Amino acid sequence: MLNAIGNFLGVILGFIVNIVGDYAWSIIIFTILVRLCLMPLMIKQIKSTKAMQDIQPKMQEIQEKYKNKPEKQQEELMKLCKDAKINPMAGCLPMFIQLPILMGLFALLRDPVAHGVFATEAAYHAANHGFLWIASVSQTHNLSLGILSGVSAYFMQKSMATTDESQAQMMKSMTLVMTAMSFWWGYTYEAGLALYWTMSNIFSIAQYYLVTSPLKAKMANSKEEVVKDEKSSGSSKSSKKQQPSSNKKLGNKK
Repeated sequence: MLNAIGNFLGVILGFIVNIVGDYAWSIIIFTILVRLCLMPLMIKQIKSTKAMQDIQPKMQEIQEKYKNKPEKQQEELMKLCKDAKINPMAGCLPMFIQLPILMGLFALLRDPVAHGVFATEAAYHAANHGFLWIASVSQTHNLSLGILSGVSAYFMQKSMATTDESQAQMMKSMTLVMTAMSFWWGYTYEAGLALYWTMSNIFSIAQYYLVTSPLKAKMANSKEEVVKDEKSSGSSKSSKKQQPSSNKKLGNKK
């Protein structure tokens, strides 16, 4: 299955290489195209994760209230998610769909000739002009690329940091693990893989902020409306209380 995915993606990357003529730039364009195709899934995942973070305080209240009644706790949590129109599994599904694609991409970029990007090794070396300070896209053990991969992964994980204390420690550990793994991949694997991974992380960071900024603005507006409603309801109640007292004063004057 992974070979089939790699071969399919290899046809697309090979098409880009034939147009651009440079392997490194083709990988960058290819990365952007892949991320654009995955964008609907990623947006769904980001929104679902953000929505789950927003109801965390209520979830914690339910967990504390029904800590000795697990069945009731589960029932109330499901009701909360249903009322908020949140599917807890919606954030996981896009990730599972992406895994085979990402594994196919790794196989493709490690051996582009076998997956049909280039017809021969000679064609591969002819298009492999390097990129910026990178002498060759097939180069391995490049320290600067390892650092770049690690830094981009670090900021990608930090951009998705949660304010929930129970998840903060887990996210911190995940950030350190992903940073270390990304550094190792960028250093030991081919430069083409490191280039794809770094560009993919940068795209993910930009995408996250583009998606969450409107959500944050929407949440802020909704909170302002709630405050206004509370103030208006409070003022109406106070006016109702004042009205009988004013009527009593008029009655006393008579």
